[in-house]
Amino acid sequence: MKLPSLLRRTPFRLTLLFLALFAAAASAILAYVYLASASEARTRAERDVRSEMQVLTGVFDARGFDALNMALIDRTLRDNAFLYLLKNPDGSQVTGSLTIFPIETLEQDQQWITFPFTETDAEGRIRRPQVRGVQTRLEGGGMLFVGQSLSDTEAYLARLTQALWGAMGIVLLLGLGGGVLVSRNLERSMGRLSRVVTAVQEGDLKARVPVRDTGDELDELGQGMNVMLDRMEASMASIRHAGDAIAHDLRSPLTRMRARLEVALIDAEAGEIDGTEALELALSEADELLKTFNTVLAIARLQAATGSGRTPNPTLFDAADLAADMAELYSPASEDKGLEFSAEIERGLMIEANQPFLAQALANVIDNAIKYTPSGGAVMLRARRRSSGEIEFSVTDTGPGVPEEDRERVIERFVRLDNSRTEAGSGLGLSLVGAVMEAHGGRIQLDEGPGEYGGFGPGLRVALVLPAADGA
Repeated sequence: MKLPSLLRRTPFRLTLLFLALFAAAASAILAYVYLASASEARTRAERDVRSEMQVLTGVFDARGFDALNMALIDRTLRDNAFLYLLKNPDGSQVTGSLTIFPIETLEQDQQWITFPFTETDAEGRIRRPQVRGVQTRLEGGGMLFVGQSLSDTEAYLARLTQALWGAMGIVLLLGLGGGVLVSRNLERSMGRLSRVVTAVQEGDLKARVPVRDTGDELDELGQGMNVMLDRMEASMASIRHAGDAIAHDLRSPLTRMRARLEVALIDAEAGEIDGTEALELALSEADELLKTFNTVLAIARLQAATGSGRTPNPTLFDAADLAADMAELYSPASEDKGLEFSAEIERGLMIEANQPFLAQALANVIDNAIKYTPSGGAVMLRARRRSSGEIEFSVTDTGPGVPEEDRERVIERFVRLDNSRTEAGSGLGLSLVGAVMEAHGGRIQLDEGPGEYGGFGPGLRVALVLPAADGA
């Protein structure tokens, strides 16, 4: 038989566990209180009996057997808390509230004993309380017993035990009810989470966990799930966008490739060409396609590294050396286009990064600057340490720049502004740069360049900011 879901919840099971522990602890406390109270009552009774026995034996020693007998008669008539029994040396009973001695054969001159005693209370009910007493052999062969009933103590212990058991029963009932209430509330809250998970499994990425703004663990879990779902939805949207963009951007080169191959086939069949030139153009288009796919794969790898919190294959090196290599590599290309290329590089810029990826990112930025700066303009590469201690690469050009409202958008995949449609490219260059910066815990910043002057500008300044290596 399957239990209801409420009873199978972990909070309810924990409630039962804590209730069981509480019951065990309460039972142990109850046993301790009972034993301690009983021990205290026995000790007090022994003290009172010992004191009474000393008084009576003092009477016997001072005034003899008859005086002791009269004292016992007086005490018995006054109905005090003690039980007495006095016998002559010949064994005949003289006075007392008992009929026989509790100890038949006294092995010592004085001996203590605890035994049950049958009595009738004021309401006629028969009780059998415990009696604690001492039996003493008197000089001359007489025998005296003095004891005290523990009925009052036993009644108190009975009331105490009943109260403790009743309190424990109430606590157990309240705890059980609280456990059911907590389990029900938790089941309701977890049900909201389960419904969202089920909806996401069924393909609804817009499902979100309701947050009650209570600040408890369930709210934190719900907020975490919502953030995760937001990122998942954004990732899926990015994948869909990337797929659409790839299909859109690859359609033109694939169409051109097919057209050129078709023309080459027709010309070759007519004997006009051997098709070599057309095949070379087709290979060029294929290389561009492969380059686009390789860039997409590189971005995916970097984003995976960002998600894991680790920079892929980091090494410690001087960023100044990388900047100097980039300046040496792109200076001839700038001169071929009629651009003035300059570099300002500080030394001792130690960073811990993936050098090939960082070199690719810096190359993309410099290549864009050269590509979009008109002949007669200028490109400057800088590498320096910021006042914050971070390492910065910056590339400044005098080209048309990027409008401020588009500077965040151009870092997205396959985004190309209108003024760049005439240039070759896939719109992945700055996306790769952004992915490299994110994987290294850095950032990319786009600002206006030196401004408009002499027909050039306003230009663009692209800064790659990275954390310095520890201790650098």
